[in-house]
Amino acid sequence: MYYHDKRLQYPVRVDSPDPVYARMLQQAIGGIEGEIRVCFQYFFQAWGNRAPNAKYRDMLLHTATEEIGHIEMLATAVAMNLETAPTKVQEAGAADAIVGAVMGGENPRHIAEGMLHKHLLSCGMAAFPGNSDGIPFDMNHIYASGNIAADMYCNVAAEATGRTLAVRLWQATNDPGMKDMWSFLIARDTMHQQQWLSVIEELGGKEGALPIPNSFPQSEENQKYNYSFFSTSNDGSPPPEGRWTNGPSLDGKGEFNAVQNAPMGEEPVLGPARPDSGAQSEQIA
Repeated sequence: MYYHDKRLQYPVRVDSPDPVYARMLQQAIGGIEGEIRVCFQYFFQAWGNRAPNAKYRDMLLHTATEEIGHIEMLATAVAMNLETAPTKVQEAGAADAIVGAVMGGENPRHIAEGMLHKHLLSCGMAAFPGNSDGIPFDMNHIYASGNIAADMYCNVAAEATGRTLAVRLWQATNDPGMKDMWSFLIARDTMHQQQWLSVIEELGGKEGALPIPNSFPQSEENQKYNYSFFSTSNDGSPPPEGRWTNGPSLDGKGEFNAVQNAPMGEEPVLGPARPDSGAQSEQIA
């Protein structure tokens, strides 16, 4: 059960409305790096969480609910940036100079006008649950595995890519209000990265959490290859040397090494096609 407050989580102010920037903001709403993604990722991780201690479920629910507030802020910012957008097809061309300056050689008029028309015709000059190209968010990038450690690593990646997008959007505007909004959202991304890594630490850090799932007995793994870096070059060049090629593994349970990858199996030979498979006659014995 959830409650709402009419007030925004953080103030949203637009000093100079910019329809082109509104389009860019859509990526932060419905892009794969956006707030809809993390919001539902955290919700589904929480709703399916199984653990003796409910604190991880509770933590995920708190943060998922916070992300709803971020979507609300961004949707408000989109609407505010569209307040000076042209409402007639004949007027859309007037934005060409701005669009061209921002978007370069991407067929800017068609792209910008198409998005303006979507905002106008489908949304009434408001945000929609899609990315900056107008493609609806489809939930394909929601990761909820049922393994708390695996989910936390997915969350770190989600917040890292989200913060990268947020930094780019902060740099893409000179509007003081938008920069202030992003300063808050970027700060929250920083906290959430730390938050998920803190769970990993509580679960035993790299030594305890890895490999995931740690409930599978490593004695069942092929011990010859479970910490080997496979070099797949065939020109005789050595593998790239790094932390992953020698020394103790990060989980402290093995030693890294590098090997030249070579075939260990034979060329697969499949049987003839079945008569009822729709294959050519030459494929059927």
